[in-house]
Amino acid sequence: MPAPQTAPPVVATAPAPEPTVPVANSDQDFVQPQTQQPDVLSSDLAEVDRVARERGWIRDAFFGFDASTLDADAQEALRQSASWLREHREFRIRIEGHCDERGTEQYNLALGDRRAETATAYLATLGVDRSRIDTVSYGEEHPFASGSSEEAWSQNRRAHLVVIGRR
Repeated sequence: MPAPQTAPPVVATAPAPEPTVPVANSDQDFVQPQTQQPDVLSSDLAEVDRVARERGWIRDAFFGFDASTLDADAQEALRQSASWLREHREFRIRIEGHCDERGTEQYNLALGDRRAETATAYLATLGVDRSRIDTVSYGEEHPFASGSSEEAWSQNRRAHLVVIGRR
């Protein structure tokens, strides 16, 4: 009689290895790709400008009636602004020349330009590089204070400094 055959020995096999490439879990929600983000740079600059103005680091220079010369208060405001601008050389500014409502449109645009240029020249003497400064005259077109009184007019006769960019 033939000898009974023995079964081959049982060999334990290791479980299959986990895949090395992660597979997305099918029970997670689909995430919509994000659209373009808003321009963070411009909102950052607006915040820099707001904080600098709020803390008195950047100040406007105010002028007398029909004048484009700097009095002591205007010089002090620009000295304070120059100090901050020298410490923060990465920022560019725009100086806006403004006037009160008296005078013709052309006259006020020219006066606003002289005010912006006077402020620019003074900042340059205080060590602020002119290439960091843009100027524009708005004349009487963008009043800070409304009304037809000396109080309103005095607030509108100014060189307004605005942080506008980074170099």
